[in-house]
Parts: sequence; C-alpha cells; structure tokens
Amino acid sequence: MPPLTRKQHEIIDFLLHNQHNFAHPPSLDQLCVALGLKSRGSLHRIIQDLIEAGLIEAMDRKHRGVRLTEKAQQTRQAPMSTANSLRYVGVIAAGKPIEAIEDLAYMSVPDEIKTEKSCYVLKVKGDSMIEEGIFDGDWVVIEQRCHARNGEIVVALVDKSEATLKFIEQYPHETLLIPANSAMPAMRYQPSRVEIQGVLVGQMRSYRRPS
Repeated sequence: MPPLTRKQHEIIDFLLHNQHNFAHPPSLDQLCVALGLKSRGSLHRIIQDLIEAGLIEAMDRKHRGVRLTEKAQQTRQAPMSTANSLRYVGVIAAGKPIEAIEDLAYMSVPDEIKTEKSCYVLKVKGDSMIEEGIFDGDWVVIEQRCHARNGEIVVALVDKSEATLKFIEQYPHETLLIPANSAMPAMRYQPSRVEIQGVLVGQMRSYRRPS
C-alpha cells in the first residue's frame, strides 16, 4: 500500500477520535463541515482511495456514512496517540516558504490552546513572525480549515508545494502573506496560487537548552 497523504491521515485521525460523537457513521457532508472542507467532490476521491486501501468502509445507503475498518483502528492506535495529543506533522516556515515535512508522531497539547475542531501541530523554522512573539523552534497549534478572516495567522500552501506561516489578507485580485518582521516584505500571489490549510490557535515553547 502506498504511503498515505496528509489529508488521508487527517481523515483517519478525525474518525478515530471523533466517530463516537455521531449517532450514525458520519456522512461525507458531515465530514466536510467538521474538517472545514468546501469541496465534497475532493473528499469523495480521498474516501474512495481509503476504501480501496481497506482503511475505511462505506455503510448502508440509508445512513450513507463511513467508518474505520478494524485494520485502520489497529494501525492508528499508536502509543503516543491519546485523547490529549495532536498529530505533529513537521516543520513550517516562518520566512521563505519551505515544504512541510510530515512525521508520524504525536504531541501532548493542553486543551486551553486547541479547539474542539480537528487540529495539528507544526514546528516553526525562521524569524519572519518574531514581532508577533512566534520564534524559531516554537510549536504552533493549527485548527484545520480552508478559510480564514483577513488578519488571521494561517498556514498557507503556495503552488500546492510550499507551506508558510503568515498573516493573510485576501482580495479579489491578490492574496498577501504578511510577515511579522518589519525587515521582510509581504509576499503577493494570485489568489489561485494560495490554499489555506489551517489557522493558528495556540503556541508552545521549550526553554530547555540542548545538552
């Protein structure tokens, strides 16, 4: 079986930790709302690939829901995955966009700095957000959604390949990704080149010095 994509991991993790909150296995429409996705069609393709991989099974037509197979539940019950942990998915640039690197790990996160919606953790690399108190080496908690208000700090995927952490300003003719560092200029893109992957909701920092 080929490696799962980040979006496939997110769907499996959401079902693993939230399926008990639904009276019946959640439908695609319910998953779209819960995961902050706009396109039901793209979710349908992801679900179909997970069904073919034997990780998700479709329920009867009456409820039109999906649920994890026993194979998926056994695979995802990693020792570090607990009710108080979030998936750590790698490094995010606070500077020039770099590719987000996915790691299969979990981090314990206090309830106070995450939301009830699906969240994940990224480690910050760079100094473009230092005037907002976000420093190289910090961990940020990201609420997974594909929309944001102007002025929010987002994880933005540029050209479907490079991710960065910036303030966002969205206009019909362009999208601005703005650093919190007066020495750095805003990055300007055509709106079609920028995809929002989440919004900053929390932050963690370690003061331990390397031994």
